[in-house]
Amino acid sequence: MAYADLSDEEQVEVVRAVARTAAEQFGLELVRLELEAHAYNTTFAADTTDGARYALRVNTNSHSTPSNIVAQQAWQRAIGVDAGVLVPEPLTTLAGEWYVRVGSEAFGRPLLVTAASWLEGPDIAEMDVVVTHELGRIMAMLHEQSRCWPFPPGASLPRFDTPLFGDEDLLCSADWLDAGQRTVLDQAKMETGRAFAAVCHDASLQPLHADLHGGNLKWVKDRLAVFDFDDCGLGVPVLDLAITTFYLRSGNPAPEQALMAGYASEARLPEVDPRDFEGMVAARQLLLANSLLSSTTAELRAEAQQYLRVTIGRLRHWLKTGTFTREPPGG
Repeated sequence: MAYADLSDEEQVEVVRAVARTAAEQFGLELVRLELEAHAYNTTFAADTTDGARYALRVNTNSHSTPSNIVAQQAWQRAIGVDAGVLVPEPLTTLAGEWYVRVGSEAFGRPLLVTAASWLEGPDIAEMDVVVTHELGRIMAMLHEQSRCWPFPPGASLPRFDTPLFGDEDLLCSADWLDAGQRTVLDQAKMETGRAFAAVCHDASLQPLHADLHGGNLKWVKDRLAVFDFDDCGLGVPVLDLAITTFYLRSGNPAPEQALMAGYASEARLPEVDPRDFEGMVAARQLLLANSLLSSTTAELRAEAQQYLRVTIGRLRHWLKTGTFTREPPGG
């Protein structure tokens, strides 16, 4: 049976075997390997014989290439040293590499695995004004650090200068959509593409985290920590603000205002036409729906059709009003 047809529990056991093999190459002597998350990728908490804990991430759905991982891990280490931002410390293998490639007959291809120190602390339960103000400040610090960061040999990152970040467009092949729904998607693609073209034209692109939301943040000893750099790429700084704003558009404007104020406390806010900014916020909706259609994770694949309906409802509202929000029902 193909990996994509397995249940979540069966998939986890396939990936667990990959993580155990990778742990050996990172020099980790395991006493326990506990599932932390099985979603876009699969992450385990690895407890070792010396009493330490690490995060082992198996890239099941990630599009990251080996050269992308070199950039992600090297940048993450540089951030921890240079930027004053709390991030996990990436591990190298016994051979000095940033990742391990592990073959998996059950998965059907080799999988790339990374390891990093464990961030001990509570997850972010709510993106309130305290969290978003601090996140805005941290985002500005990341942008200041990455602006002149030199890429190490063999490192590269994808360009995020189009709405789908260069991914294959799977939305157009969803054959259960009716004509009206397809029209909404086509119009949304056109308008978000126009916004990206306007903002990115002749702009300098720099490394961005590109996934700064509550699921990738933790409080660690009263400091807000950032993790999961798997989605980072080259873009304009306002894109990070737009991506985070997408997750804050639920009726209360205060968290978004705090995000901008936090950013402005460290650096000048990027100048952007409001229409273009809304287009970049809405593009996140397109990207997430498109990514869900390509997922191998059983639970996510089951949600794809309903999420695409929600996506169309939100995009229809944005196209009609000029303002993106996550509040309207889908359809």
